[in-house]
Amino acid sequence: MNFNRDGWEVKKFNSMDPKSRKKIIRIAIAAILIIAAIVLVSSSYYMVSDKQQAVLTTFGKYTGTPVDAGLHFKIPFIQQAYLVDVNVSLKQAIGYSLESGLSIPNESKMITGDFNIVNVDFYMEYRISDPYKYLFASKEPDEILKNITQSRIRDIVSSYKVDEILTTGKAEIQGKIKDLIVNELDIYNIGLELYDIKIQDAEPPTPEVIAAFKDVETAKQYRQTVRNQAEAYKNENIPKAQAEADKLLQNAEFLKRDRINEAFMLVAMFNAMYEQYAESPNIHKQRMYYEMIENVLPGIKVYINAGSNDDISMILPLDDFIGADIPNIG
Repeated sequence: MNFNRDGWEVKKFNSMDPKSRKKIIRIAIAAILIIAAIVLVSSSYYMVSDKQQAVLTTFGKYTGTPVDAGLHFKIPFIQQAYLVDVNVSLKQAIGYSLESGLSIPNESKMITGDFNIVNVDFYMEYRISDPYKYLFASKEPDEILKNITQSRIRDIVSSYKVDEILTTGKAEIQGKIKDLIVNELDIYNIGLELYDIKIQDAEPPTPEVIAAFKDVETAKQYRQTVRNQAEAYKNENIPKAQAEADKLLQNAEFLKRDRINEAFMLVAMFNAMYEQYAESPNIHKQRMYYEMIENVLPGIKVYINAGSNDDISMILPLDDFIGADIPNIG
């Protein structure tokens, strides 16, 4: 008659004397009690690190969230602690894989406001702001955040022209997308908080268009270089021109003052001459007449008849009088 191993052990155990059986039973009970005690002790506490918060449930119902890091106790099998990383930056990529870096066309390819196609990759960072809501308010909150982000990205990208997306409009686009996502998270209230989203890369879908945009960027850089050179030339030459202008103004001011002084001097001379003229106007008129004749008819000898009309001996040359000082006849 054959017996299996279990049957043989039972038969062997039953064949023992009562004392041996009791001893084995006591050892088995002690071992079970020790194991149960170890299980109870190990499940009666939990450790929270400085980067975590613990969500505690009692009979599956939310009890509380210990904030402080350290050792905490709970009732075994009745209470359950869920450790959540709250002070950790979580990351997601839109348009490419963080692990492999490969592009995901279904996420990155979008239509712009001017009906062009563009590939745009985004990188966002967020954190868990409420562990309880993160665990129990929704299913897969990280996936919900990704879906919200993709929807808001396409809304904003579709309102911009392709040139703005690829060049100057990136910062503005990022800001608008972030504001929309933050508002959506407030509405859904899934325990997540977004604090940064950036355009990782943006490029046209074909090599020909990429080359054209590179040419545009090169032209813009050249334009900026020329502007910088013109600005440097302006900064170098404007002070020189200003100094030259100041010099010309100073010379003009000097000439003006000189002409004014000269005019005052001529006025004073004229006034002095007029005073003498007023004392003997006939004599001065004759003298001015003779001086004018001398200037108009140079080399002509002028004679003055100092006697009667027939007395030739009284005719005197005028040049002898012009070379001498004419007395002031009062």
